[in-house]
Amino acid sequence: MTATPGAPLQDRFVALWTIVGGTRAADVYADLARCYGEPTRHYHTLDHVRRCLHDLDWARSAIPDAADVELALWCHDVVYVAGATDNEQCSAAWLRRWSNGTIAAAERVAGLILETTHADVPASLAGRFTADIDLAALGCSRARFQQNGVHLRAERTDLDDAAYDAAERLFLGRLLASPRIYFTDLFQSRFEAQARANLAWRLAQPGPDTRGTRR
Repeated sequence: MTATPGAPLQDRFVALWTIVGGTRAADVYADLARCYGEPTRHYHTLDHVRRCLHDLDWARSAIPDAADVELALWCHDVVYVAGATDNEQCSAAWLRRWSNGTIAAAERVAGLILETTHADVPASLAGRFTADIDLAALGCSRARFQQNGVHLRAERTDLDDAAYDAAERLFLGRLLASPRIYFTDLFQSRFEAQARANLAWRLAQPGPDTRGTRR
């Protein structure tokens, strides 16, 4: 569902939602945009979705069930509560609620959304592409990687600096220690080296001071 140059995000979503069998597309997009536009969000916004769609379009010819993957990417962060452990499950439930039985692939798409927990190796090729696209930002330029880090930190007002630093190091360290960050050869060849360089750089940075202040 590649957007034509300059086409608004809403037009792209409405077209996709309609093609897969959904109804009330304008209402669904309005709720989706409201969620991604919550004032507490800094990284998990429509800008993240836009970047995911850019990488999806780059790889589309290699992706099976590309419409399902695209819909999963649209919805995977629609529910985001700082510190919650069930954001992806709630995002999948949001999709089910709005699909209201009209989208035949809703359960398959919900399963793809759950792959963005990055807890396990996705079982399907579509799932591996979904997970890889979500993490493609790890392989961006160092400047953008740093800016993304600032935005991610700004969302976690529930944690002080020390707690956030520990949680971030745990997640990034696990990724860096894994045999491969990206599960598809296409994304590994394009993003793996830069992602590993970015993660190694971040993990080499000194931790916060012990005053417990919030950035």
